[in-house]
Amino acid sequence: MPLPVLFILITVVIDAMGIGLILPVMPDLIQSVEGGRLANAALWGGVLATVFAVMQFLFGPLIGALSDSRGRRPVLLVALAVMALDYLLMALAHTIWLLILGRIIGGITAATQSTGAAYMADISKPEEKAANFGLIGAAFGVGFVIGPLIGGGLAIWGERAPFYAAALLAGLNCAFGYFILPETVTDRIRRPFAWARANPLGAFRHSAALPGLGRLLVVTFIYAVAFFVYPAIWAYYGQARFGWGPGMIGLSLALFGIGIAIVQGLLMKPILRLLGERNTVIAGLAIDVGVFVVLGFLTTGWLALLFTPLTALGSVAGPALQGIMSRKAADNQQGELQGVLTGVNAIATIIAPLVMTQTFWLFTAVSAPVYAPGAPFLLAAVLVALAIAIFARTRTTLPVPQFPEPGPTP
Repeated sequence: MPLPVLFILITVVIDAMGIGLILPVMPDLIQSVEGGRLANAALWGGVLATVFAVMQFLFGPLIGALSDSRGRRPVLLVALAVMALDYLLMALAHTIWLLILGRIIGGITAATQSTGAAYMADISKPEEKAANFGLIGAAFGVGFVIGPLIGGGLAIWGERAPFYAAALLAGLNCAFGYFILPETVTDRIRRPFAWARANPLGAFRHSAALPGLGRLLVVTFIYAVAFFVYPAIWAYYGQARFGWGPGMIGLSLALFGIGIAIVQGLLMKPILRLLGERNTVIAGLAIDVGVFVVLGFLTTGWLALLFTPLTALGSVAGPALQGIMSRKAADNQQGELQGVLTGVNAIATIIAPLVMTQTFWLFTAVSAPVYAPGAPFLLAAVLVALAIAIFARTRTTLPVPQFPEPGPTP
């Protein structure tokens, strides 16, 4: 594997690990700096998560536009350096406001996921993009699995130890990238920076103007909202439906992450060769509909555990859809497009928890018309079915002009 690709994948793993590393200790850390009971810590935890997602939405297009203009290498390296300092800030924080500041900075640096995806697009042939985006998804799955395990293990040295570990990982990867990462944005594809396209609304408007891309962004948003049903309600669903404790819930999430890594890392290329990008998207979305319906009615815990890795099969839709969109954008527009996709997913991250948890409450409260902990999964199935209907009416093979804008002025 080329070293630059390895660097991008390690960066994604660290991004995912950085989230998972700190999750096991966040309740204790918040209580140590703010006081109060666990319920109060959960409220502040929700604020921190929302702030993080809002920063990704606001800064995703800006970071993407900067990478189109200044290059992928400086954006990635600066972001990793700032990320390392941010984790140190959170490790040393003794007020809730410093933790919020840390999540603001963290959300901005996490927006560089779009730059990593743009780098992967730069070095990929058109027919390789979907498979390589699958590698990014696999890397995220690996980080999602090992992050909580390492974070929980490090917690024996205190609730701040995982933050020091995350800072060390980010710093080491920054040093690794400094020595091995070449720049992929050349004068041939470099684009002048423009504030009109670096804000979320401007970036959405320009990207949606590409033929067929507007509908694909809608499909991406609907799919992201539906897929977020897992982190939004899985812990509550597992307890309400199967009586699971934290250990079983953690095991099921680890199985899911392993499944994602295997599907996107090993099976993505064979599936794309067999079905093509368009049919892979449809097949993945159709699998998700079936999975969500089953989870909506499943009542046996051990069956749910056996079924969990199979749910990862639907994840082939994401990279295939991303590959289609990447081929619709010009070479000098890849950073902007990936920034828009980061923004779309960030909006979904803000909306989905509210929708899914309220649906769960509606069907599990004492006043519920029907006791149905799986109701959020049935809602997700409806959303994905809607995404299939929109995608089926969207053309995905239109030619793309490679350089719609002039290069930079000397």
